[in-house]
Amino acid sequence: MKDQPSKEWYVIVNPHAGSKKTEKDWPYIMKLLNDEGFSFKSVFTEFQYHATELARKAIVSMGHRKIIVVGGDGTLNEVLNGIIIQNDVATTDIMLGVISVGTGNDWGRMHNLPSSYAGQISVIKKEKTFLHDIGKVTYMHNEKTKIHYFINIAGMGFDALVAKKSNIAKQRGASGVITYMTSLLTGLFQYGHSYIEIEKGNHKIFSGKVFSMSIGICKYNGGGMMQLPNAIPDDGLFDVTVIRKVSKLKVIRNLSRLYDGSFIRMKEVETFTGSDFIITSIPENNVFLETDGESLGNSPLIFHVLPKAIKMLIS
Repeated sequence: MKDQPSKEWYVIVNPHAGSKKTEKDWPYIMKLLNDEGFSFKSVFTEFQYHATELARKAIVSMGHRKIIVVGGDGTLNEVLNGIIIQNDVATTDIMLGVISVGTGNDWGRMHNLPSSYAGQISVIKKEKTFLHDIGKVTYMHNEKTKIHYFINIAGMGFDALVAKKSNIAKQRGASGVITYMTSLLTGLFQYGHSYIEIEKGNHKIFSGKVFSMSIGICKYNGGGMMQLPNAIPDDGLFDVTVIRKVSKLKVIRNLSRLYDGSFIRMKEVETFTGSDFIITSIPENNVFLETDGESLGNSPLIFHVLPKAIKMLIS
């Protein structure tokens, strides 16, 4: 590792984000960065989770402490994991900025980031930092225990199925809100219900059949759905929303209430807060997991908050 941290920005660009919109828009974004006087080194991701390794190497081997993500929420998630898993530098010594080019941009929505590239670059240039909570989840994948970190929301049950279907569609070249809604509606008729139990501080606080469950740091996922309307990203707590077994017709009738958060007042919905949760399910009916839109694995799931663990650049 370098003796002195680099003053250059390290820009990690996912050319495939936003149905390859990033690849098309990158020359313009690069011009804006140059026009604003940024000194930076840029690199393109080439495969899934490449951004994680690029971020880790930038910090450990190249001495970078200032990183910009150009892409969507999934790319932000990958870079975040690269920052957290390295042990050479305190995560709060890294500044992380975002130029959103994806289809969801739910993290940016939480923090009211400008919609224009110029506006987002202006936010980064001001270097106004916010110490942001991070979620840690331990889960199973192919019968092996894995750990992943997330900055926004983890979804289970129906939410995880929709994310998986959306990710398959992205691999085929489709994306956007219409693709997400198509995945949601087709998934609705494929999905049953899962029986889960939730523990908080060694106490069982919930058991029963659920349609969907969200646990996270911020309010939005799925391109603007307010799944956790009371979430605060620096309070050291997860917000949790559980939707019990509900009829498919009632889900369709109340879709609009997902966008303003009012669905949490439905009798089938329960909410919790806490820093640590354990979620288990019947082994033959494991509940599946997604974080920040990325499909991961299945239960049992152990969630833990890392309070104020990363220095984000916000408006």
